[in-house]
Amino acid sequence: MPLNRTLRFGMVGGGPGAFIGAVHNRAATLDGLSVLVAGAFSSDPAKSQEQGLAYKLAPARVYASFEEMAAREAALPDGERIDFVSIVTPNHLHFPVAKAFIERGFHVVCDKPLTTTIEHAEELCRLVKQHDVVFALTHSYTAYPMVKQARQLVRVGALGIVRKVVVEYSQGWLATAVEQTGHKQAAWRTDPARAGAGAVGDIGTHAEHLARYITGLEMERLFADVSSFVPGRRIDDDANMLVQYEGGAKGILFCSQISSGEENRLAIRVYGTTGSLEWAQEDPNFLYVRRPDAPTEIFKPGHGYLAAAAQRGTRMPAGHPEGLLEAFANIYAAAMRVIAARIANETPDPLDLDFPTVRDGAVGVHFMQTALRSAREGGWVDASYNAAV
Repeated sequence: MPLNRTLRFGMVGGGPGAFIGAVHNRAATLDGLSVLVAGAFSSDPAKSQEQGLAYKLAPARVYASFEEMAAREAALPDGERIDFVSIVTPNHLHFPVAKAFIERGFHVVCDKPLTTTIEHAEELCRLVKQHDVVFALTHSYTAYPMVKQARQLVRVGALGIVRKVVVEYSQGWLATAVEQTGHKQAAWRTDPARAGAGAVGDIGTHAEHLARYITGLEMERLFADVSSFVPGRRIDDDANMLVQYEGGAKGILFCSQISSGEENRLAIRVYGTTGSLEWAQEDPNFLYVRRPDAPTEIFKPGHGYLAAAAQRGTRMPAGHPEGLLEAFANIYAAAMRVIAARIANETPDPLDLDFPTVRDGAVGVHFMQTALRSAREGGWVDASYNAAV
């Protein structure tokens, strides 16, 4: 029988003034599949209680630390404890928080990048397998319906053999030293101890995952030129890469947070032997497919001609825009349906397994570290990832 109740979840991070915590909470609850019942929202117990009050949580379920939350939630009866935890902390805390909950058998949804080191990423992969929990990583952009349609077109050979991939993620919000003005997001995202990497980790991993998700291609080698343009900045804010994929395809990947005037320009073009496709996150309802001997095709959400995965991810009738919050919610909804199936001892719908996993997170961390190593060494480096995790 299907699970006949709403899932209960807790959140670590996302305290007062945090942007991403509110996004995750809205996404997790958008479809009515879960309800927030607990949290350790800040390392400051008073701020954690403040956020818990804003969410109207019982004070006893608002914790002073993630360690306390993991231990006390695990001690609650099955009918009261959380089913999964949402991790929305700065990057350096992803590993210890995820580890604490996985080891107690809780399912996890975590913001990206997975961790700041490949050793920690691979340990999480082993722990997920050992404790048999669901782990979803919120690479939200791959949950847009038209991205799923693009993936299906590549899978069925609609473009022929992929030869070239051009993917970018350009922002301009760090074009000046805003971290020196007290800007909360900029302060931790430009701190090597908390972020691990700058533009490469923050948005470059999104570009890497988008290209891999759509094409199915794994990187073989890369050559990265990584820069820190803003004087005094201790972390990268711009990167340009040449990529060689397994099978012979070539790629260009660039990410930048100093591209003045850009907001969130994540865009991809994939060129095959018989056609190409183009998609841009800032105009996500349109997928363009071009062939040399036919007019340009435009795929849009809400139509019956779309692949099953694209239709599953579509929430609105044709002609109505869908955005990032809905894409976030698609990842949460898929992961939560799999969690519910686990609890009910049922086999999940295969379409619900289409979300980024802990393994995707490890690949992203490996990419991040490989790009930084290439920049340090000034040449091509092996980018293949074959760890047995």
